[in-house]
Amino acid sequence: MPHSPRSRKVRAIAHRHGIPMRNVARSLSVLSVAAAVLMLAACSTIGAMSAWLNDQVAFTPSQLQRSLDNRFPRTFDKLGGLVAVTLANPRLSIPPGDTRLRLEFDIGVGALGGEGAPTGHLALASGLRYDPSTQGLHLVDPDLQQFDLPGSGTLLKGGARGVVNSLLAEYARSEPVYRLDPDLLAKLPAGKRIGNVGIERGIVVVHLDR
Repeated sequence: MPHSPRSRKVRAIAHRHGIPMRNVARSLSVLSVAAAVLMLAACSTIGAMSAWLNDQVAFTPSQLQRSLDNRFPRTFDKLGGLVAVTLANPRLSIPPGDTRLRLEFDIGVGALGGEGAPTGHLALASGLRYDPSTQGLHLVDPDLQQFDLPGSGTLLKGGARGVVNSLLAEYARSEPVYRLDPDLLAKLPAGKRIGNVGIERGIVVVHLDR
């Protein structure tokens, strides 16, 4: 196999100094790995430092999506167990130019101990807030924008919509859609705390306050 000009140059230098090529290859391999490790460490350090220096930390929709994927599907009992609401297949996005995220689920509603198959669909829009008790980002004022439950009459659909609104309010109050990493929280600058959470230019930005 023909060698590249760089490879021929390395071989010539090694030959001139009586260095076996296998030793040269081994050294170059070690140097490459070391350089890669140093670059990764530098990127991580610079990223963390710039985030705190700017008094903010940013998260992408894909980070929140992975967290939701680990939490769903789930079934919630409502009305003392008379109604079961199943939420599955969460889909989180941030519409261009919007200051709220969009969250969609497949939904099923069952009664009297039964679990309805998630054949319906709901979509909500919501802001985010930080809750120190859960160290997570919670929905705030979720607005149910779309609700479709195939096979249900108008009366049943209206009642189910009320149940779902109640469920979303409870979920927003008690459960985060994303938990901040404890290592990140441990590096909060002295005298500062997490304040406002905004959705800016397609990402979630957690701002720090004094």
